[in-house]
Amino acid sequence: MSTPLNTEHFWMPFSANRQFKSKPRLMVAAEGMHYTTDDGRKILDGTAGLWCVNAGHSHPKIVSAIQQQAAKMDFAPTFQMGHPLAFEAATALVSISPSGLNRVFFCNDGSEGVDTALKIALAYHRVRGDGMRHRLIGRERGYHGVGFGGISVGGIAGNRKHFGPALPAVDHLRHPLNIAKNAFSRGLPEHGAEMADELEQRLLALHDPSTVAAVIVEPLQGSTGVILPPKGYLQKLRSICDKYGILLIFDEVITGFGRLGNAFAADHFDVVPDMIVCAKGLTNAAVPMGAVIVKQEIHDAFMSAAPENTIEFFHGYTYTAHPLACAAAIATIDVYKEQKLFERAADHASYFEDAAHSLKGLPFVKDVRNLGLVCGIELESIPGKPGSRAFDVFLKCFWEQGVLIRTTGDIIALSPPLIIEKQQIDQLFGSIANVLKAQ
Repeated sequence: MSTPLNTEHFWMPFSANRQFKSKPRLMVAAEGMHYTTDDGRKILDGTAGLWCVNAGHSHPKIVSAIQQQAAKMDFAPTFQMGHPLAFEAATALVSISPSGLNRVFFCNDGSEGVDTALKIALAYHRVRGDGMRHRLIGRERGYHGVGFGGISVGGIAGNRKHFGPALPAVDHLRHPLNIAKNAFSRGLPEHGAEMADELEQRLLALHDPSTVAAVIVEPLQGSTGVILPPKGYLQKLRSICDKYGILLIFDEVITGFGRLGNAFAADHFDVVPDMIVCAKGLTNAAVPMGAVIVKQEIHDAFMSAAPENTIEFFHGYTYTAHPLACAAAIATIDVYKEQKLFERAADHASYFEDAAHSLKGLPFVKDVRNLGLVCGIELESIPGKPGSRAFDVFLKCFWEQGVLIRTTGDIIALSPPLIIEKQQIDQLFGSIANVLKAQ
């Protein structure tokens, strides 16, 4: 860059600010599968930005839709008003959603989506006259954003330890990761479906099912290091929730929009939840947007309970269904369909899997987990320095290999754009192998 960058004033999220600012890693442009850095290097994007740029960077159709909408109408409120794109975007999203999920509440990101879904769940039982249901159940190592609702049902201690008590009446299932039994599984693990049974045998027995409003899980736990559901696990959760009248919420902020080779993980696993929270790939990350897709009977319960001409659900955001975000969402969903990107992801999944498991046997690799175009590579930690080994691989991949990866603790998480080519898959995993061999 021609002028030295002043990095003093931006407080970076989820970052080691001091470490970054000592040697910044700066992106100044992006196209397709690559970023361009401030020193002119091309960086292969192995993470789709942050699990979100599924159609590749700066897609011309999405860019054009945003530009045209910005010139036509920059903003319109959706409190007691509306604009056509809000309804068109909802219809477009429903067109790829699981059957029965056909009402859409827009928000601005996944964190807001989770808080919205939790509020819908609690209010739904109340408008039906079942106000005893006030309890929410999440899962250990679950990530549901950073709102107080999300960190409450989430199960990552570091995300909530500094903030004191969060929501009351929350409990957590154990996560299903079992490296001892399932290390280097290709696709879904064989062992661990019985972990879902503790919802009924432990948590519902402890709290009484009549007090539980909803269970929220990521079908595939992404941000915590790619934890896959064992075969039959999600089906068990659905069955138990049905048995006791509990809503099941899928947080598909990561798994939505083709990551597993289907529009949603719900389709991949053939398990239909009562609500889906989505964001990230909804607009290809070009404009922030999230959504909660809801079964019609949940929506209709609010409509029936409120008197005519009154607000049915006291919730919303200034930027709900922002015109630019709606334009981006409509264009993005069109791109997914026209380019058959979900099908492309499914076609490349086996090649991606083989490339991922080629790392088995390399120094410090203790597990490889994969499904669709998602992979987690768990490394042995350096004693007394948790997370430092994977972070060192991240830095060397960026500076020496020209590849962007993501780490969480000592786990490398990969989730490239769905447009990735086979030779780029080879480059991605080959770069990681080069760094590990040199450790």
